[in-house]
Amino acid sequence: MPEPAISSPRPRVLSGMRPTGKLHLGNYMGALANWVKLQNSAQYECYFFIADWHALTTDYADPSRIAPNTLDVMLDYLAAGLDPARSVLFLQSKVLQHAELYLLLGMITPVGWLERVPSYKDQQKNLSNRDLSNFGFLGYPVLMASDILMYQPQFVPVGNDQTAHVELTREVARRFNQFYKPAAAGKLDGQEVLPEPQVLLTPSPQLPGTDGRKMSKSYGNTILLTDPEPVVRQKLKTMVTDPARIRRTDPGDPDKCPVGDLHKVFSTPETLANVYEGCRSAGIGCIECKSWAADALVQVLEPIQARRAGFSEKLVKEIIEEGSSRARVRAEETMQKVRAAMQMT
Repeated sequence: MPEPAISSPRPRVLSGMRPTGKLHLGNYMGALANWVKLQNSAQYECYFFIADWHALTTDYADPSRIAPNTLDVMLDYLAAGLDPARSVLFLQSKVLQHAELYLLLGMITPVGWLERVPSYKDQQKNLSNRDLSNFGFLGYPVLMASDILMYQPQFVPVGNDQTAHVELTREVARRFNQFYKPAAAGKLDGQEVLPEPQVLLTPSPQLPGTDGRKMSKSYGNTILLTDPEPVVRQKLKTMVTDPARIRRTDPGDPDKCPVGDLHKVFSTPETLANVYEGCRSAGIGCIECKSWAADALVQVLEPIQARRAGFSEKLVKEIIEEGSSRARVRAEETMQKVRAAMQMT
């Protein structure tokens, strides 16, 4: 039987992403770079997964891209620096215990809790071209809670905009623990079957896309982790800038410019100082400023793309299988406690 993970007193963290396509810089800065830091700090036992069942909540009508997207996302995980020797990297659908816990937690979760999740109405509004009036979309926060509680992590690394999901998970765990107590030697003791995880707030700069809105695949304004240098530079050339700077001789304000926002995240202090001085005095044009931003982005992307090239599809599939096997062992440990507490043995 495979080992779930190296036995460790370190606190456990867990997070995941949906496989909706290759990852972009917004995904990297908002989550992936922080996961790598957590892994490399050696302070945490790390579980990171690909939530392919979650992709069905919006892409149920055509799931043909989920499998190839899964491989792409795992490649991006590995390219960014996640290491299967130091983190458990797995695929949600290969750990069937997630579906079992989802069913059981769904029995105790009030519908009103789901309807008040901020992203429920937001996604219905933003994805108005899709019919999201289905049970899977309404219940996805319960599946998310199952994903988290399955591994009993102490922490879930998220940005400020995602804390509501973790809070709902905590409420579901609290309700479960009120109803069911762990079985020990045929008796009930006072411990909790599903400990409530804590939020681990991580830096999450909101990167602008090429159109000035938040970088998002749904807006078609992304810079992908796989974009080669010529593509990066071409995308930056078309990026919107400070709307007040109409002519080359007009002074601008980097604080009102999406390109300036990129400089704040990726450029060196020296370059950023030159951007502020040159833009506000009209000493540099937007083309030159965008070129400097492209230089900074390329320096970030080159090592990621070099690591990506070192993984074959066969190796990625093996990593998914091995990580999922380890995750199943840990998941079954949790489910044995859940079944016993619910007297479903």
